[in-house]
Amino acid sequence: MTTTRPRQGRPRHTPPSDPGTSAREQILDAAGALFVDHGITSTSTRMIAERVGIRQASLYYHFATKEEILAELLATSVRPSLQMVDRIRALVPEHADAAAALYAVAAMDVRTLSRTPFNIGTLYLLPEVRAERFDAFRAERGRLQSSYGTLGALAATEDVARGLPAERLGELLIQLVEVVIQIRRSREPDAADTEAVASSCLRLCGLGEPAVAAAREEGRRLLSSLD
Repeated sequence: MTTTRPRQGRPRHTPPSDPGTSAREQILDAAGALFVDHGITSTSTRMIAERVGIRQASLYYHFATKEEILAELLATSVRPSLQMVDRIRALVPEHADAAAALYAVAAMDVRTLSRTPFNIGTLYLLPEVRAERFDAFRAERGRLQSSYGTLGALAATEDVARGLPAERLGELLIQLVEVVIQIRRSREPDAADTEAVASSCLRLCGLGEPAVAAAREEGRRLLSSLD
């Protein structure tokens, strides 16, 4: 089995804006800002290279196309949550209550979406992201949604579980969590937003306030133990 080594970029024609950041990371940051501000179609690789301060040819040493850059940016908004949710789900029911696990997953996901550079989540619904090139991203987001549905169904009251199958519940829960993307359009989310969104996920499952409070406390402890 052969290993492909990352290619080294060509010299810059202007100094890096942040010497402590790799060229690849600076390309991702520049592309993220341009995609959000100008859209995907209107952003060219030349624009990205100019923003970073490298030649356009040098950009191709790191990414073959702007679609490849976008795919990596989209992955940064889903993959950290997906990796954590697998760890949390593995604890249910032996070591964690389903409601607490749901709170922990939602809170962690809100934090991830709050920290992605340039609010990349705003790109989710753009027509370009429906292209086959981004099937892997949509599959990962689908896995995350399925995990919400599984945990939601386990945490839900009988009445809610009877009226909402796990698939539908997962759709609603992930949409509730992703409201933080819209919050970021007007202001920076804070810890109160994280708590409000994660607690609202529990209420959507039919839990009353005492159960929500208990799940919230256990969910916080769960997150602390996994950090």
